[in-house]
Amino acid sequence: MPSLSPGEEAAVAADLDPVIHAPARLRLMVVLTELPPGSTMSFARLQELLGLTAGNLITHLRRLDDAGYVRTRKEGRLTTAQATDQGRAAFATYRAALAALLGD
Repeated sequence: MPSLSPGEEAAVAADLDPVIHAPARLRLMVVLTELPPGSTMSFARLQELLGLTAGNLITHLRRLDDAGYVRTRKEGRLTTAQATDQGRAAFATYRAALAALLGD
């Protein structure tokens, strides 16, 4: 694939969604979008997989939830998270922009 001009690179980089681009949120989106649509993962399992503190994980999940990319649900002591259709679409766009920037 031909390499991008500096102007094209800047345009593609601008397409990288800043909500997803933060490293912890990117990792969250990778994990949650790999689940089948409608599937959830527990807060504890996400924390274990990502090695985040509870407070850090809550902060990042809240930011993704505010953007409409994930939905969290608390039932008793169990909190779960899942990627929304909007989040899956945003992540697909993010991946495509990143692939273009990397030349894949």
